[in-house]
Amino acid sequence: MSNSSSLNEFLLLAFADTRELQLLHFSLFLGIYLAALLGNGLIIIAVACDHRLHTPMYFFLLNLSVLDLGSISTTVPKSMANSLRDNSAISYSGCAAQIFLCAIFMSAEYSLLTVMAYDRYVAICRPLHYGTLMDSTACVKMAAAAWASGFLNALLHTGNTFSIPLCQGNTVDQFFCEIPQILKLSCSDFYLREAGFIVVNACLFLGCFVFIVLSYVQIFTVVLRMPSEQGRHKAFSMCIPHLAVVSLFISTGLFAYLKPPSLSSPALDLMVAVLYSVVPPAMNPLIYSMRNKELKDAVKKLIQLVLVQQQ
Repeated sequence: MSNSSSLNEFLLLAFADTRELQLLHFSLFLGIYLAALLGNGLIIIAVACDHRLHTPMYFFLLNLSVLDLGSISTTVPKSMANSLRDNSAISYSGCAAQIFLCAIFMSAEYSLLTVMAYDRYVAICRPLHYGTLMDSTACVKMAAAAWASGFLNALLHTGNTFSIPLCQGNTVDQFFCEIPQILKLSCSDFYLREAGFIVVNACLFLGCFVFIVLSYVQIFTVVLRMPSEQGRHKAFSMCIPHLAVVSLFISTGLFAYLKPPSLSSPALDLMVAVLYSVVPPAMNPLIYSMRNKELKDAVKKLIQLVLVQQQ
């Protein structure tokens, strides 16, 4: 194939060759996907319906759940459908859409996690100014900025990736369309242009990471000085879930995009992609609800209300 315009479809990496293992992959991904839908859906409805959760922290958590639902819905259903039909093909436009949507949701999620770190910093380190710095207008602007940054980032990378001539076949060594895997199909040194954008993006992400780390250094400094054990416990309960989500998201994402070529292999790339694209959206609701009594109570109240209405 001489260039990308002659491509009608891409062939994604299959999880298995035998029918039994394909059905097993479908069942596992279906279970994970349903868990993500249920967990994130409950958080969205609980936060939207319970006036006690109409605070900046839960407003950002609602946005995070929406991003998680979008992220996992972009990749997992197509992979399940391919396994069920024993077909690994995805159309050229479908591949472009996957890259665009994944870039939106993952970039916006990282920006939102940075905003959430700032929210916790203000709540713990500057509590007297919290109402002023984190009023409803400021929260909406920060959430909108996170979404807008994801959209602009996705537009830039998707347009640039698919403007590069592709002449190394149409086989993508991943279960969904991913920029590094598409770049492997590029001709000669055309991929260096997009690789440069990825490096710039990595630097911006590193800046956000440094901001998150510095925020938590100051947060834990203040928390450890608190005389009240109950106050320390409440502060840690507020911060540890966010820190766990950030750690999982950043560690797997950075390894996937910045690992040296010598470590690259289809099996390893597949495992890392599952870790950063499938596991976090399913695990985030569990992580956030484990140590959050208000959220657990709101979700229990919502479930009881649904059960009562069914009766």
